[in-house]
Amino acid sequence: MWVKSVIALIAGYLLGSIPVGLLMVRLVRRRDITKWYSGRTGGTNVMRVAGVWAGAGTTIADVLKAAAAVWVARAVTGGEPWIEAVAGALAILGHNYSIFLLRREDGKIQLRGGAGGACSFGAAVGLWAPSGLIILPLVAAIFYGIGYASVTTMSVSFLAGIIFAIRAALGLGPWAYVGYAILAELLVIWALLPNIERLFKGDERLVGWRARRRIHEEHITSKQETGLADSEES
Repeated sequence: MWVKSVIALIAGYLLGSIPVGLLMVRLVRRRDITKWYSGRTGGTNVMRVAGVWAGAGTTIADVLKAAAAVWVARAVTGGEPWIEAVAGALAILGHNYSIFLLRREDGKIQLRGGAGGACSFGAAVGLWAPSGLIILPLVAAIFYGIGYASVTTMSVSFLAGIIFAIRAALGLGPWAYVGYAILAELLVIWALLPNIERLFKGDERLVGWRARRRIHEEHITSKQETGLADSEES
C-alpha cells in the first residue's frame, strides 16, 4: 500500500508541475512567460502576455491537472482520503514550484511556477465535484466585488475548507479533505507573499469595475487640480 501511496503522491506533484502557461505562451506568442510581468505561469499572467483565450485555456488546463492528480491517487490507492488530499496539495506545490522550470539564477537553484489558484480549485473539484458549483460563483463574486486577483486566489481554498468542514461535521465527508484545504491555503499564501505585502501598502493592482472607478476618480481629481492651478495663475 505504501508503494502505491508514494506513486500517487509523486504523480500528483508531476502532474501539477506541467507548465501549461509556459507552453501556451510559447505556442501563441513565442515568448518566455517567466520574463514578463509577474513571471508566473498561471492563467492571469498568460492572459496579460498572450490574450484572454490563452489565459482561459491555461486556467482550464491547470484546473484539470490538479483534479487529475486527485483522481489518479484515488484510482491507485482505491480511495484513501489522506493520500487524495496530499496529492491535491502536491499538485499545487508542483504548479507553484515546477521541477520542469528548475533554473540557476545568481548562483541559486530556483523553481518557477504560478500561485496555485486554479489548481486549488481543481483539486477541490477532484475531491468532491459539487464543490466547484459552490466555489465558482462565490469566487466570481469576490473577484467582482473586491477587484484583487490575489485575494480571489486565496479565497478558493478558504471556501473549499469551509465546504469540506461542514460536510465532515455532518458525517458526509472525511476530515482529510479539510486538511487538504489548509495545506492548499498555506501554499497559496506563501506564493502570494509579495502580493500580500502590496495589499497592505495599498499598491496591489486593481482590476474590474473598481479599477475603472479609481481611474475615473483620479481623472476628476487631476482636472480639479489643473483647474485650481489655472485659477491661481490667473
